[in-house]
Amino acid sequence: MQQVSDYELELMKVIWGNKETALYAEIAEALSAKGMDWTKNTIITLLSRLVDKGYLKTSKIGRRNRYTALVSEDAYQAVQTAQFVDKIYAGDARGLVAALIQKDFLSASDYEELKVYWEKAGEQDG
Repeated sequence: MQQVSDYELELMKVIWGNKETALYAEIAEALSAKGMDWTKNTIITLLSRLVDKGYLKTSKIGRRNRYTALVSEDAYQAVQTAQFVDKIYAGDARGLVAALIQKDFLSASDYEELKVYWEKAGEQDG
């Protein structure tokens, strides 16, 4: 999976948040609502790059393009997380979790919620 720029990721977030498909006007409106008033050329260029990288496909609706995500948000997050853990923690996810706890990014209640999640996931696998 190719890397995306921060700006490309913003576009993907808009599309993922719009049930994984959006028209240009919907994308521009969502960006504007976030205070990101990008030019039409910027948005179109970034969308084209995402198509070239295999993250999006386009389909015509009359004269307009509909952009559809080919990569789900979950799949993107999983790959990015794995790459981060490999790069920063030499593949040791425990190091990441320890750092999150030490820096108070994970509270005791977060830990308990994750423990319940883990137990439920184990029940589904078993």
